[in-house]
Amino acid sequence: MRVGSWLGRVGRAVVARFPTEKMNVRDLVGAKEVPAHRMSWAYYLGGLAIFFFLIQVVTGLMLLFYYKPTVSDAYLSVEYLTDAVPGGALIRNLHAWASSAMIGTVFLHLLTTFGMKAFIKPREITWLSGVVLLLVTLGFGFTGYLLPWNQIAVNATKVGLQSVEELRAYLPAAVAEWPRVLRETFQGEASIGQATLSRFFALHVVVLPVIVALLLGVHLLSVQLHGMSQGVDKPTGRAERFFPFFLMKDFTVWGIAFIVLFVLALALPFDAFTAYPLLEPFNALGATPDGIKPEWYFLFMYYPLQLVPFWVVFVVMNVIVLALAFAPWLFRRTSRKMLSVLAAVAIVYIVGISIFGHQIYMLFKGHPL
Repeated sequence: MRVGSWLGRVGRAVVARFPTEKMNVRDLVGAKEVPAHRMSWAYYLGGLAIFFFLIQVVTGLMLLFYYKPTVSDAYLSVEYLTDAVPGGALIRNLHAWASSAMIGTVFLHLLTTFGMKAFIKPREITWLSGVVLLLVTLGFGFTGYLLPWNQIAVNATKVGLQSVEELRAYLPAAVAEWPRVLRETFQGEASIGQATLSRFFALHVVVLPVIVALLLGVHLLSVQLHGMSQGVDKPTGRAERFFPFFLMKDFTVWGIAFIVLFVLALALPFDAFTAYPLLEPFNALGATPDGIKPEWYFLFMYYPLQLVPFWVVFVVMNVIVLALAFAPWLFRRTSRKMLSVLAAVAIVYIVGISIFGHQIYMLFKGHPL
Protein backbone atom coordinates (compact mmCIF):
# COMPACT_ATOMS: atom_id res chain seq x y z
CA MET A 1 0.00 0.00 0.00
CA ARG A 2 2.75 2.37 0.95
CA VAL A 3 4.72 1.50 -2.20
CA GLY A 4 1.66 2.13 -4.36
CA SER A 5 1.01 5.46 -2.67
CA TRP A 6 4.65 6.49 -3.12
CA LEU A 7 4.62 5.52 -6.81
CA GLY A 8 1.41 7.48 -7.26
CA ARG A 9 2.99 10.60 -5.74
CA VAL A 10 6.04 10.21 -7.99
CA GLY A 11 3.81 9.80 -11.03
CA ARG A 12 1.82 12.93 -10.20
CA ALA A 13 5.02 14.88 -9.61
CA VAL A 14 6.40 13.82 -13.02
CA VAL A 15 3.16 14.73 -14.77
CA ALA A 16 3.15 18.13 -13.05
CA ARG A 17 6.71 18.82 -14.23
CA PHE A 18 6.14 17.51 -17.76
CA PRO A 19 2.45 18.19 -18.56
CA THR A 20 1.78 16.40 -21.85
CA GLU A 21 -1.21 18.60 -22.65
CA LYS A 22 1.18 21.53 -23.08
CA MET A 23 3.49 19.69 -25.49
CA ASN A 24 2.26 21.40 -28.63
CA VAL A 25 3.43 24.34 -30.71
CA ARG A 26 0.70 26.66 -29.48
CA ASP A 27 1.52 26.25 -25.78
CA LEU A 28 5.28 25.93 -26.19
CA VAL A 29 5.71 28.92 -28.51
CA GLY A 30 2.57 30.71 -29.62
CA ALA A 31 0.87 31.30 -26.26
CA LYS A 32 4.02 31.75 -24.20
CA GLU A 33 4.54 35.15 -22.57
CA VAL A 34 7.54 36.73 -20.84
CA PRO A 35 6.91 38.89 -17.72
CA ALA A 36 8.07 42.49 -17.96
CA HIS A 37 9.63 44.05 -14.85
CA ARG A 38 12.90 45.50 -13.53
CA MET A 39 14.65 42.10 -13.72
CA SER A 40 13.49 41.22 -17.23
CA TRP A 41 17.06 41.56 -18.52
CA ALA A 42 17.94 38.35 -16.68
CA TYR A 43 15.68 36.36 -19.02
CA TYR A 44 18.19 36.89 -21.83
CA LEU A 45 21.08 35.22 -20.01
CA GLY A 46 20.01 31.64 -20.71
CA GLY A 47 19.75 32.26 -24.44
CA LEU A 48 23.06 34.11 -24.40
CA ALA A 49 24.77 31.13 -22.75
CA ILE A 50 23.36 28.87 -25.49
CA PHE A 51 24.67 31.28 -28.13
CA PHE A 52 28.20 31.17 -26.69
CA PHE A 53 27.96 27.37 -26.57
CA LEU A 54 27.00 27.30 -30.26
CA ILE A 55 30.06 29.42 -31.04
CA GLN A 56 32.10 26.87 -29.09
CA VAL A 57 30.68 24.05 -31.20
CA VAL A 58 31.26 25.77 -34.56
CA THR A 59 34.77 27.04 -33.81
CA GLY A 60 35.64 23.77 -32.07
CA LEU A 61 34.74 21.81 -35.20
CA MET A 62 36.96 24.15 -37.23
CA LEU A 63 39.85 23.63 -34.81
CA LEU A 64 39.45 19.85 -35.11
CA PHE A 65 40.57 20.02 -38.76
CA TYR A 66 44.07 20.96 -37.61
CA TYR A 67 44.48 19.88 -33.98
CA LYS A 68 46.45 16.68 -33.33
CA PRO A 69 45.82 15.15 -29.88
CA THR A 70 49.29 13.70 -29.28
CA VAL A 71 51.94 14.93 -26.87
CA SER A 72 54.42 15.26 -29.74
CA ASP A 73 52.15 17.21 -32.09
CA ALA A 74 49.51 19.01 -29.96
CA TYR A 75 51.56 22.14 -29.32
CA LEU A 76 52.92 22.23 -32.88
CA SER A 77 49.46 21.80 -34.40
CA VAL A 78 48.10 24.68 -32.31
CA GLU A 79 51.12 26.81 -33.26
CA TYR A 80 50.62 25.98 -36.95
CA LEU A 81 46.92 26.75 -36.74
CA THR A 82 47.62 30.10 -35.08
CA ASP A 83 50.54 31.25 -37.25
CA ALA A 84 50.10 29.61 -40.66
CA VAL A 85 46.40 28.89 -41.26
CA PRO A 86 44.48 31.89 -42.66
CA GLY A 87 42.00 32.98 -40.01
CA GLY A 88 43.29 30.33 -37.62
CA ALA A 89 44.24 32.78 -34.88
CA LEU A 90 40.81 34.43 -35.13
CA ILE A 91 38.98 31.11 -34.83
CA ARG A 92 41.11 30.07 -31.86
CA ASN A 93 40.58 33.42 -30.14
CA LEU A 94 36.84 33.22 -30.78
CA HIS A 95 36.81 29.74 -29.23
CA ALA A 96 38.76 30.84 -26.16
CA TRP A 97 36.92 34.13 -25.53
CA ALA A 98 33.55 32.44 -26.11
CA SER A 99 34.55 29.80 -23.56
CA SER A 100 35.11 32.43 -20.87
CA ALA A 101 31.96 34.29 -21.93
CA MET A 102 29.89 31.11 -21.76
CA ILE A 103 31.14 30.16 -18.29
CA GLY A 104 30.67 33.71 -16.98
CA THR A 105 27.15 33.88 -18.44
CA VAL A 106 26.18 30.50 -16.98
CA PHE A 107 27.40 31.64 -13.55
CA LEU A 108 25.40 34.87 -13.84
CA HIS A 109 22.33 33.06 -15.19
CA LEU A 110 22.28 30.60 -12.29
CA LEU A 111 22.82 33.28 -9.64
CA THR A 112 20.17 35.65 -11.03
CA THR A 113 17.76 32.71 -11.28
CA PHE A 114 18.56 31.90 -7.65
CA GLY A 115 17.99 35.52 -6.60
CA MET A 116 14.66 35.63 -8.47
CA LYS A 117 13.58 32.40 -6.75
CA ALA A 118 12.82 30.84 -10.11
CA PHE A 119 13.50 27.34 -8.78
CA ILE A 120 10.25 26.85 -6.86
CA LYS A 121 7.56 24.33 -7.81
CA PRO A 122 7.02 23.28 -10.59
CA ARG A 123 10.45 24.40 -11.91
CA GLU A 124 12.65 22.01 -9.88
CA ILE A 125 13.75 20.07 -12.99
CA THR A 126 14.69 23.30 -14.76
CA TRP A 127 16.80 24.31 -11.77
CA LEU A 128 18.47 20.94 -11.19
CA SER A 129 19.42 20.57 -14.86
CA GLY A 130 20.81 24.11 -14.74
CA VAL A 131 23.01 23.33 -11.73
CA VAL A 132 24.39 20.24 -13.47
CA LEU A 133 24.93 22.26 -16.66
CA LEU A 134 27.08 24.71 -14.68
CA LEU A 135 29.25 21.84 -13.41
CA VAL A 136 29.54 20.39 -16.92
CA THR A 137 30.45 23.82 -18.27
CA LEU A 138 33.30 24.01 -15.76
CA GLY A 139 34.27 20.52 -16.95
CA PHE A 140 34.59 21.92 -20.47
CA GLY A 141 36.94 24.59 -19.16
CA PHE A 142 39.08 22.09 -17.23
CA THR A 143 39.40 19.51 -20.04
CA GLY A 144 39.97 22.09 -22.78
CA TYR A 145 42.70 23.86 -20.83
CA LEU A 146 45.12 20.93 -21.28
CA LEU A 147 44.77 20.56 -25.05
CA PRO A 148 47.36 23.19 -26.19
CA TRP A 149 49.97 21.15 -24.24
CA ASN A 150 52.01 24.18 -23.15
CA GLN A 151 53.63 24.82 -19.78
CA ILE A 152 50.70 26.48 -18.05
CA ALA A 153 48.17 23.99 -19.44
CA VAL A 154 49.97 20.85 -18.33
CA ASN A 155 51.22 22.15 -14.98
CA ALA A 156 47.85 23.65 -14.03
CA THR A 157 46.17 20.34 -14.90
CA LYS A 158 48.73 18.55 -12.72
CA VAL A 159 47.77 20.74 -9.79
CA GLY A 160 44.07 20.09 -10.42
CA LEU A 161 44.50 16.31 -10.57
CA GLN A 162 46.81 16.22 -7.55
CA SER A 163 44.25 18.14 -5.51
CA VAL A 164 41.78 15.29 -6.11
CA GLU A 165 44.16 12.82 -4.45
CA GLU A 166 44.63 15.12 -1.46
CA LEU A 167 41.14 14.06 -0.40
CA ARG A 168 42.57 10.71 0.74
CA ALA A 169 43.85 12.24 3.95
CA TYR A 170 40.35 13.32 4.99
CA LEU A 171 38.32 10.23 4.09
CA PRO A 172 37.64 7.05 6.11
CA ALA A 173 39.72 4.00 5.24
CA ALA A 174 36.87 2.29 3.38
CA VAL A 175 36.78 5.00 0.69
CA ALA A 176 40.24 6.51 1.05
CA GLU A 177 41.38 4.97 -2.23
CA TRP A 178 38.57 6.46 -4.28
CA PRO A 179 40.33 9.80 -4.96
CA ARG A 180 43.43 7.94 -6.20
CA VAL A 181 41.32 5.76 -8.48
CA LEU A 182 39.47 8.84 -9.76
CA ARG A 183 42.73 10.67 -10.50
CA GLU A 184 44.24 7.65 -12.25
CA THR A 185 41.05 7.21 -14.27
CA PHE A 186 41.33 10.71 -15.66
CA GLN A 187 45.13 10.73 -15.84
CA GLY A 188 45.38 7.29 -17.42
CA GLU A 189 48.96 6.64 -16.33
CA ALA A 190 51.46 7.36 -13.55
CA SER A 191 52.09 10.92 -14.73
CA ILE A 192 50.40 13.28 -17.14
CA GLY A 193 51.13 12.10 -20.67
CA GLN A 194 49.54 10.75 -23.82
CA ALA A 195 46.81 8.83 -22.01
CA THR A 196 45.81 11.99 -20.14
CA LEU A 197 45.68 14.08 -23.29
CA SER A 198 43.65 11.43 -25.12
CA ARG A 199 41.13 11.15 -22.29
CA PHE A 200 40.76 14.89 -21.85
CA PHE A 201 40.35 15.27 -25.62
CA ALA A 202 37.63 12.60 -25.70
CA LEU A 203 35.84 14.18 -22.76
CA HIS A 204 36.06 17.66 -24.29
CA VAL A 205 34.90 16.88 -27.83
CA VAL A 206 32.59 13.86 -27.36
CA VAL A 207 31.46 13.01 -23.83
CA LEU A 208 30.71 16.47 -22.44
CA PRO A 209 28.96 17.75 -25.61
CA VAL A 210 26.64 14.71 -25.53
CA ILE A 211 25.86 15.33 -21.85
CA VAL A 212 25.20 19.01 -22.56
CA ALA A 213 22.89 18.16 -25.47
CA LEU A 214 20.81 15.84 -23.27
CA LEU A 215 20.69 18.20 -20.29
CA LEU A 216 19.97 21.21 -22.48
CA GLY A 217 17.08 19.36 -24.11
CA VAL A 218 15.51 18.66 -20.70
CA HIS A 219 16.27 22.20 -19.50
CA LEU A 220 14.75 23.96 -22.51
CA LEU A 221 11.69 21.69 -22.60
CA SER A 222 11.04 22.44 -18.94
CA VAL A 223 11.45 26.19 -19.51
CA GLN A 224 9.01 26.13 -22.41
CA LEU A 225 6.47 24.01 -20.54
CA HIS A 226 6.38 26.20 -17.44
CA GLY A 227 7.31 29.56 -18.94
CA MET A 228 9.42 32.24 -17.34
CA SER A 229 9.16 32.65 -13.58
CA GLN A 230 7.63 35.92 -12.39
CA GLY A 231 10.91 36.60 -10.62
CA VAL A 232 9.67 39.48 -8.43
CA ASP A 233 7.42 39.77 -5.38
CA LYS A 234 5.15 42.35 -6.98
CA PRO A 235 4.44 41.46 -10.61
CA THR A 236 3.69 44.43 -12.85
CA GLY A 237 1.02 42.55 -14.75
CA ARG A 238 2.78 43.44 -18.00
CA ALA A 239 4.17 40.83 -20.37
CA GLU A 240 5.26 40.40 -23.97
CA ARG A 241 4.75 37.48 -26.28
CA PHE A 242 7.66 35.08 -26.54
CA PHE A 243 7.15 34.77 -30.30
CA PRO A 244 8.02 36.88 -32.14
CA PHE A 245 8.82 39.85 -29.85
CA PHE A 246 11.01 38.36 -27.11
CA LEU A 247 12.68 35.97 -29.55
CA MET A 248 13.65 38.85 -31.87
CA LYS A 249 15.13 40.74 -28.90
CA ASP A 250 16.99 37.57 -27.95
CA PHE A 251 18.51 37.37 -31.43
CA THR A 252 19.42 41.06 -31.21
CA VAL A 253 21.35 40.38 -27.99
CA TRP A 254 23.09 37.50 -29.76
CA GLY A 255 24.08 39.79 -32.62
CA ILE A 256 25.52 42.42 -30.28
CA ALA A 257 27.38 39.74 -28.31
CA PHE A 258 28.87 38.32 -31.50
CA ILE A 259 30.10 41.74 -32.66
CA VAL A 260 31.77 42.35 -29.29
CA LEU A 261 33.27 38.85 -29.28
CA PHE A 262 34.48 39.15 -32.88
CA VAL A 263 36.19 42.50 -32.28
CA LEU A 264 37.75 41.16 -29.07
CA ALA A 265 39.05 38.04 -30.84
CA LEU A 266 40.38 40.14 -33.71
CA ALA A 267 42.12 42.75 -31.57
CA LEU A 268 43.20 40.93 -28.41
CA PRO A 269 44.58 37.37 -28.30
CA PHE A 270 43.11 35.56 -25.32
CA ASP A 271 46.60 34.67 -24.02
CA ALA A 272 47.90 38.24 -24.27
CA PHE A 273 47.95 38.54 -20.48
CA THR A 274 50.00 35.37 -19.96
CA ALA A 275 53.79 35.56 -19.65
CA TYR A 276 55.57 33.83 -22.55
CA PRO A 277 57.43 31.18 -20.50
CA LEU A 278 54.04 29.79 -19.53
CA LEU A 279 53.10 29.45 -23.20
CA GLU A 280 56.19 27.48 -24.23
CA PRO A 281 55.75 23.81 -25.15
CA PHE A 282 55.61 21.56 -22.11
CA ASN A 283 58.97 20.10 -21.11
CA ALA A 284 58.63 17.14 -18.76
CA LEU A 285 62.32 17.38 -17.79
CA GLY A 286 62.39 21.13 -17.24
CA ALA A 287 61.63 23.15 -14.13
CA THR A 288 58.06 24.28 -13.49
CA PRO A 289 57.88 28.00 -14.36
CA ASP A 290 56.52 30.53 -11.90
CA GLY A 291 53.00 31.87 -12.22
CA ILE A 292 51.12 28.61 -12.78
CA LYS A 293 47.43 29.32 -12.11
CA PRO A 294 44.12 28.04 -13.43
CA GLU A 295 41.81 30.09 -15.63
CA TRP A 296 39.81 32.88 -13.96
CA TYR A 297 36.71 30.73 -13.52
CA PHE A 298 38.57 28.45 -11.09
CA LEU A 299 40.20 31.22 -9.07
CA PHE A 300 37.27 31.26 -6.63
CA MET A 301 38.59 27.86 -5.47
CA TYR A 302 42.29 28.34 -6.20
CA TYR A 303 43.02 31.25 -3.85
CA PRO A 304 41.14 29.79 -0.86
CA LEU A 305 43.19 26.61 -1.36
CA GLN A 306 46.35 28.73 -1.00
CA LEU A 307 45.15 30.29 2.25
CA VAL A 308 43.23 27.67 4.25
CA PRO A 309 43.45 23.88 4.74
CA PHE A 310 42.29 21.78 1.81
CA TRP A 311 39.52 20.08 3.78
CA VAL A 312 37.91 23.44 4.62
CA VAL A 313 37.61 24.41 0.95
CA PHE A 314 36.41 20.91 0.06
CA VAL A 315 33.66 20.96 2.69
CA VAL A 316 32.55 24.52 1.89
CA MET A 317 32.40 23.91 -1.87
CA ASN A 318 30.45 20.69 -1.46
CA VAL A 319 28.01 22.32 0.95
CA ILE A 320 27.45 25.10 -1.61
CA VAL A 321 26.86 22.62 -4.44
CA LEU A 322 24.44 20.58 -2.32
CA ALA A 323 22.65 23.75 -1.19
CA LEU A 324 22.23 24.76 -4.84
CA ALA A 325 21.01 21.31 -5.82
CA PHE A 326 18.42 21.26 -3.02
CA ALA A 327 17.53 24.97 -3.27
CA PRO A 328 13.90 24.27 -4.33
CA TRP A 329 13.33 22.63 -0.95
CA LEU A 330 15.87 24.39 1.30
CA PHE A 331 14.89 27.93 0.26
CA ARG A 332 11.21 27.52 -0.59
CA ARG A 333 10.24 29.81 2.30
CA THR A 334 13.16 32.23 1.94
CA SER A 335 12.28 35.69 0.67
CA ARG A 336 13.46 36.88 -2.72
CA LYS A 337 15.16 39.80 -0.98
CA MET A 338 17.36 37.46 1.04
CA LEU A 339 18.06 35.25 -1.98
CA SER A 340 19.03 38.34 -4.00
CA VAL A 341 21.46 39.36 -1.25
CA LEU A 342 23.05 35.88 -1.28
CA ALA A 343 23.31 35.96 -5.08
CA ALA A 344 24.84 39.45 -5.01
CA VAL A 345 27.43 38.35 -2.42
CA ALA A 346 28.38 35.37 -4.61
CA ILE A 347 28.74 37.59 -7.69
CA VAL A 348 30.89 40.13 -5.81
CA TYR A 349 33.07 37.31 -4.46
CA ILE A 350 33.61 35.64 -7.85
CA VAL A 351 34.33 38.94 -9.63
CA GLY A 352 36.50 40.23 -6.79
CA ILE A 353 38.61 37.09 -6.43
CA SER A 354 39.00 36.85 -10.22
CA ILE A 355 40.31 40.43 -10.53
CA PHE A 356 42.00 41.05 -7.18
CA GLY A 357 42.76 37.50 -6.08
CA HIS A 358 46.53 37.91 -6.17
CA GLN A 359 46.43 41.15 -4.18
CA ILE A 360 44.12 39.55 -1.60
CA TYR A 361 46.42 36.54 -1.36
CA MET A 362 49.49 38.76 -0.82
CA LEU A 363 47.62 40.79 1.79
CA PHE A 364 46.68 37.71 3.82
CA LYS A 365 50.20 36.34 3.53
CA GLY A 366 51.64 39.60 4.84
CA HIS A 367 53.66 40.36 1.70
CA PRO A 368 53.88 43.87 0.22
CA LEU A 369 51.61 44.36 -2.80
